[in-house]
Amino acid sequence: MFEHGSSDPYTTPRETQVNQDIINLLIIPITCEVSERKMTRFSSRLIMFSSSLSVHSPHRYRCHRSDEFNAECSFTRATKINPFNCSSEAYDDPFPGRFEKEDSIVIKYVFREMSGFVGVVVSDPWLQSQFTQVELRTLNSKFVSLKNSSGNIAIEDLPPLLSKFKAISATFKEDEIREILQELASDTSSDVEFEEFLKIYLNLQGKAAEKSGGHSSSFLKASTTTLLHTINQSEKGSFVQHINRYLGDDPFLKQFLPLDPDSNQLYELVKDGVLLCKLINVAVPGTIDERAINTKRVLNPWERNENHTLCLNSAKAVGCTVVNIGTQDLAEGRPHLVLGLISQLIKIQLLADLNIKKTPQLVELLEDSDDVEELLRLPPEKVLLKWMNFHLKKGGYKKTVSNFSSDLKDAQAYAYLLNVLAPEHCDPATLDAKDPLERAELVLCHAERMNCKRYLTAEEIVEGSPNLNLAFVAQIFHERNGLSTDGKYSFAEMMTEDVQTCRDERCYRLWINSLGIESYVNNVFEDVRNGWILLEVLDKITPGSVNWKHASKPPIKMPFRKVENCNQVVKIGKELNFSLVNVAGNDIVQGNKKLILGLLWQLMRFHMLQLLKSLRSRTRGKDMTDADILSWANRKVRTMGRKSQIESFKDKSLSNGLFFLDLLWAVEPRVVNWNLVTKGETDEEKRLNATYIVSVARKLGCSVFLLPEDIVEVNQKMILILTASIMYWSLQKRSTESSDSSSSQSTTTTCTTTSTDASPAPSVTGEDEVSSLSGEVSSLAVDDNEADAVAIICNHQRAVTKSHGAQVKKLKDKIDELKEGLKQLKTNLKRAKKGEDPLEGSDGKKTRNITPEAWEKKITQQKMKAEKMERDMQTKEDLKTVALGTSKINYMDPRITVAWCKRNEVPIEKMFTKTLQEKFTWAMDVEPDFRF
Repeated sequence: MFEHGSSDPYTTPRETQVNQDIINLLIIPITCEVSERKMTRFSSRLIMFSSSLSVHSPHRYRCHRSDEFNAECSFTRATKINPFNCSSEAYDDPFPGRFEKEDSIVIKYVFREMSGFVGVVVSDPWLQSQFTQVELRTLNSKFVSLKNSSGNIAIEDLPPLLSKFKAISATFKEDEIREILQELASDTSSDVEFEEFLKIYLNLQGKAAEKSGGHSSSFLKASTTTLLHTINQSEKGSFVQHINRYLGDDPFLKQFLPLDPDSNQLYELVKDGVLLCKLINVAVPGTIDERAINTKRVLNPWERNENHTLCLNSAKAVGCTVVNIGTQDLAEGRPHLVLGLISQLIKIQLLADLNIKKTPQLVELLEDSDDVEELLRLPPEKVLLKWMNFHLKKGGYKKTVSNFSSDLKDAQAYAYLLNVLAPEHCDPATLDAKDPLERAELVLCHAERMNCKRYLTAEEIVEGSPNLNLAFVAQIFHERNGLSTDGKYSFAEMMTEDVQTCRDERCYRLWINSLGIESYVNNVFEDVRNGWILLEVLDKITPGSVNWKHASKPPIKMPFRKVENCNQVVKIGKELNFSLVNVAGNDIVQGNKKLILGLLWQLMRFHMLQLLKSLRSRTRGKDMTDADILSWANRKVRTMGRKSQIESFKDKSLSNGLFFLDLLWAVEPRVVNWNLVTKGETDEEKRLNATYIVSVARKLGCSVFLLPEDIVEVNQKMILILTASIMYWSLQKRSTESSDSSSSQSTTTTCTTTSTDASPAPSVTGEDEVSSLSGEVSSLAVDDNEADAVAIICNHQRAVTKSHGAQVKKLKDKIDELKEGLKQLKTNLKRAKKGEDPLEGSDGKKTRNITPEAWEKKITQQKMKAEKMERDMQTKEDLKTVALGTSKINYMDPRITVAWCKRNEVPIEKMFTKTLQEKFTWAMDVEPDFRF
């Protein structure tokens, strides 16, 4: 049986009886029987479809995020199995019109049992990460039970359901929930889908937490997905002031600054990507080599996309959550996503010093040095609260501040804090003031005398804005933390760690946070000790490997539960062939740094190799190894005419960075500016090259977390990951191009791929280029016209197939559909230029409002699709009696092919099927230098 996520679907179909009551908790994998001639063409599509399915109801399925299919349709042909005893119209056909009788395709839906499988799948990764599977199942069950007779749910139907949830009902009554929903949505009679319901639930949960004094802001909980994209104007104004303050003197940006907080200038300025790149360097200096930023007055689309890609990959590298933000979102200046990213960057900047390594004086907050591990485990926000309460206690304040919202509304805590930190600026009237608003204004005046920037107004203090209060308290800490440099400071000095250990910890922490798991890692050595985060990572890189029934979620009070989690981590690691000799779960619980770093390195390496392997799913070749990556890199550089080569990932010549610059230039010549490259002879020149390499790799689209020092010092592990990341980007790009080409040439194609914008971390498509390990030799490409001519000359005749007429008709229908869609796109372009909203789609749903430039891009793409399909239809008609499949093999001595493969290290399996290998056994031993 073909299990979900497997790479080999060619097994015997097997029916499994399933209880209809648990259908919603199951996945639908696919098994198939395919004639040998069609096997390769259909395999990747089947894999892609099987990995994209999710269950929405017992009788209907939707195809999510498929690169080839974006339509729902009735499944009326390809199966006779009907496990639900319902009509054939209840099924969706994943490949409408593609399966003909001659293809010998037999599709059977097979249901896998629910044990060990996460049942409810949400298409938005960030949204899914906000819930456990138990919560998703509960919410899904209650949501489905609310459906009316027509099977729909309107927004106005939700209040009775939402009022039953404790997290919401404790704060809001049903009538209040209804009022909030009316504010969020202008039309409450409109239907709502399950994912929209989840966003509404999160929105209300956040409002409830904020009203009760909890944390629900984007500062305190990184969020890049909202239902109705509401914008907090106060926060926007504060962000603009922050940008004006820190970037006002920038040589390039000063011509555009200061920005007006009340206008939309911010959203316009971010569209070229320069501002966000500069802001990342303000948050974490030196993250981006500014030589890699495109800073011309007017940038073309390619240069803008480069800047946005560089921005998003660099944001990931400093700890931002960007799983739901794409380059197109930034290019369009989408407000809620832009502000979400900026808020994370400002938070990182303001909280950067709230750790013992950068501010050893924080040890003074501890009453007992034995609690230092607890302080290490605290996130920066909690450390800031602990610092604030430390001073408040000294000043005689009776209460304990537990949040940045309700506990600060009366401004009394601020007054006591500032009196302790800066008594010379104290104003007795502050504490004597009866009106909270008056007291808040006096607090801000006191802070200004301390040279603290106003991140908020007196009204926002009284309102309890958590984001702005956090920023204000952090600013006070930066200006004057009031901690002594004596006493326990020496204890913090003794905690200094090996530089390489710190560097590795940083790399693995950022990598884990980039995976989009539910938990956030602040300190690797402390946060992984309960095993839960490691289980989340394993489930992310090898879905289904974790038995969540035997896992305990934090907070975990019983030590043996932590050991159980870690034992499962070690067990799964051994199943993945990790080197874990004499390693037990208790070693992780005890915080053995060497073992933790060793395990994380193997996880990171395994993840990268799996990504590379996924791009070779159709070759049925050997697993990817370090040697394959090294060979590919040398061959890629050599085929582009460059002379630099390396013997291993420990090669000292790598320290000057020239090999990586050659490699980056080989995969994308436009991305390297050789005028900025040094000879790499001195330490300073090596550092400059290394810094440029990291930024160029991110600008290209590689997700890398190493530091320039790792290149200069030739850190073997980080060098391997960097090379593999470049290889992954290159192969994924070629794979996508190959997929697009084959899709347009396929004689059975009735659907075209939907163009998507490049993301900072390229997604795996399941396709593979013909020569992923052959050095991508261009001679493998054969011109279609020449192949057709050879076939005709060689008289490769065949009878017109019975399905030819039907296939041509389908192509014509699809072309007409594309042309009709083109007319609507042109209409929407005209409306966009007039500032009007676009027309509704053919399905009656509202169309997203985008810029005229984006509409022009869509029109160009639609035209190209129509032109390609017209050429395909003409070719199909011209060659309906010509057999193309035999023209290459039958008229070429197999020894030529075998010798060429040996010379270029291309697996023979890429050129000959097993049948042909057996047929030409006499040619397999030919020498590489064979000449015909």
